[in-house]
Amino acid sequence: MSQNFRRKTPDEILQSISTIKKGRLKIILGAVSGSGKTYHLLLEGNELKKRGIDVAAGVVSTLSSPKTLEQLGSLEVIPSIEWEDNGQVKHDLNMQEIYKRNPEVLLVDQLAHSNRPSAENRTRLEEVKELINNKISVITTINIYELKGVKEVAERLMKCPIYSSEFVPEDTLTVADEVRLLDVTPEAILKRLLEGNIEASHQQNEQGQLYNKDNLAVLRELSLRFLAGEVEEDLTEIREQEGLVGPSGATERILVCVQYNWNGSLLIRRGDQIAKRLGGELLIACFIVKQKNLTKEEDMFKKSMQKLIHKLKGKFEEVLIIREDIADEIVEYAMQHYITRITLGQSKRTRWEEIIHGSIINRILRKTKHIDICIVADRAQEHGERVITAIHSSKEKNSYRRLSPDEVKEKIQDVKRGTLKVYIGAAPGVGKTYTMLREANELRKNGIDVVIGFLETHGRHETAEQVGSVVTVPRKQVRYKQVVLEEMDVAAILERNPEVVLVDELAHTNVPGSENQKRYQDVLDILHSGISVISTMNIQHVESLNDSVEQITGVRVRETIPDMVLQGADELELIDISPYALRQRMTEGNIYAMDKIEQSLSHFFKIQNLIALRELALRELADEVDERLESLVRKEGVRGLWRKEEVIFVCVNLRADSERLIRRGFRLAYRLKAKWFVVYVKDHPTLSEDEQLNLHKIRSLTERLGGTFEQYASANRRLIIQELTQQLVDKQATQVIIGHSARSRWQEIKQGSIVARLLRETRHLDVLVVAD
Repeated sequence: MSQNFRRKTPDEILQSISTIKKGRLKIILGAVSGSGKTYHLLLEGNELKKRGIDVAAGVVSTLSSPKTLEQLGSLEVIPSIEWEDNGQVKHDLNMQEIYKRNPEVLLVDQLAHSNRPSAENRTRLEEVKELINNKISVITTINIYELKGVKEVAERLMKCPIYSSEFVPEDTLTVADEVRLLDVTPEAILKRLLEGNIEASHQQNEQGQLYNKDNLAVLRELSLRFLAGEVEEDLTEIREQEGLVGPSGATERILVCVQYNWNGSLLIRRGDQIAKRLGGELLIACFIVKQKNLTKEEDMFKKSMQKLIHKLKGKFEEVLIIREDIADEIVEYAMQHYITRITLGQSKRTRWEEIIHGSIINRILRKTKHIDICIVADRAQEHGERVITAIHSSKEKNSYRRLSPDEVKEKIQDVKRGTLKVYIGAAPGVGKTYTMLREANELRKNGIDVVIGFLETHGRHETAEQVGSVVTVPRKQVRYKQVVLEEMDVAAILERNPEVVLVDELAHTNVPGSENQKRYQDVLDILHSGISVISTMNIQHVESLNDSVEQITGVRVRETIPDMVLQGADELELIDISPYALRQRMTEGNIYAMDKIEQSLSHFFKIQNLIALRELALRELADEVDERLESLVRKEGVRGLWRKEEVIFVCVNLRADSERLIRRGFRLAYRLKAKWFVVYVKDHPTLSEDEQLNLHKIRSLTERLGGTFEQYASANRRLIIQELTQQLVDKQATQVIIGHSARSRWQEIKQGSIVARLLRETRHLDVLVVAD
């Protein structure tokens, strides 16, 4: 209690006062020129003006398209200072005129701009900081590669130079009060370029290097991941202020525990590969006894491991052990660093040695059920170093064989199929439907036949206004339990046969008795008829993220969409907004009715929830971009040392937490390009009604996520492990996923631990024990 309501220090009071006296800085971030930053800058300026805020434009890019410049509307433009640099006309802020005009908000395009040599301030960033200190708020724009330090990373990833000499410090985003990412797909950027709506620099166009699909995807992924990192820091700070401990659920933090021996480098490489695949952060720690001197051999291994960690850009720490129990030290360290997964090597002790001396792994499992424990197999001597698989090269298959009749039919169906674009948001109210409608009006202007199949405005006037002249297909009236409900009329849409149909709220569950149970199934039917669909959804509705969302918000989302629907989408686009701006929209009544505002702000729309969901959305889309990018570069060979195919076994029982194991198995299998099985061993003849219901649920979830469900039988419980290990051998499994033991310590002593027994029998495999 005292921590939440403590008295502020004099320094904190001073900081609060200075913040009130200063203007605010908002940055609109894009992956590349042509993302629409200037368009949204002007759009936002006009929105503020409508609300009675005094807005003026300081500098607007002269390379903007006519459509963008139309957004200027009635905004006042303060004349800039023109000057010439090597034949190129440049524009500086006219600070004297700006101060004379003294607007509340100034729109400033292109933050990464160097001023004329005679200017008082060397850069535009310095001028923007000066304006903020003089109580003028600024909204500005920047590309991701204009952040110093990010350019080098981008060039290394793209393997081509970026012709730009103007940058801002890498920490520029951290000084902003609000950062909004404009996420635009490479396809949309290339279309704008083709239509002449982007005037890229002559150097970039002549080289033809920046504006190609692969490089645009790299810059997009970099933008998503970079902002996710910034958001993670904000989330950590907020959670610490709230006194919250442990991982947030929005990202993976992987701890690799090593010793100075030959196995250390193998564990680090394995941890790094998993961290990269899961988009997580890698930490390596060596727990050593205090004041113990290293042997020559240990010192040699230490230096070798430090070189490897530096190369992999991991974080390394040597932790001196104070307590006798190393398991306590590892668990405490993991809790302090918000670790989601502890990675260790398999035990080399025999069963009798574990009885006499104990097992570090078993002790860690007993001490924490809130952290995943990954036990890495030691197969280096028998099989050589095994590493994680990626996409198989097409050369491994017979690319020139004749297609079967079914495959020919499938190819024809793919040609006929419409395209699916999905706008994704971190939470309700970010502007997905608004953006979808704006795109529909643009398509209509270009002569494309577009209709509204289903639209939910939630009473938001600004959304309703965006409908414009787009035709709506009347909804179908459905009677259910003496009440008439409305649903999307799929038959009417198919009969109307437009080129594009808008379908809001993809995760919606249809009225019982409808032809399809879920709206996404209606969308798939529309796509198969050759009609393209633009739809919307929130990140919390992705099936495999269900557990993460519950961990973040405390709410179990019931309406979900199988991941394969999004994986099959042609375009995914994130609608980003800062949590603070979203809460402001909520307060103003622009999301829910006034009677729901207070409850929403104190529950789902709590600031830490919104930050965490935003990070989850940024990372999830970045992973999706990475998957698509890899599929594009198959012809060049896969990235990394990918060799052996993974086969993952998810071992479940009929407890309620089995669904969580299945979702975790799917996410791991999807990232590792692995085959995956969900296995249940029936050990008693008759299942109760509840057990049958749970069996149906886990089978259904497995199939929905694209896995293979298998059920085996065992004569009694003591033979379950024997049956499982036999199946692992038969299926050539490489990884096993199990849940924490539900037995108490006394039950484990009396009856044994299934988890401990499985670990002993599967030392040749990687084992992931999923947190409870």
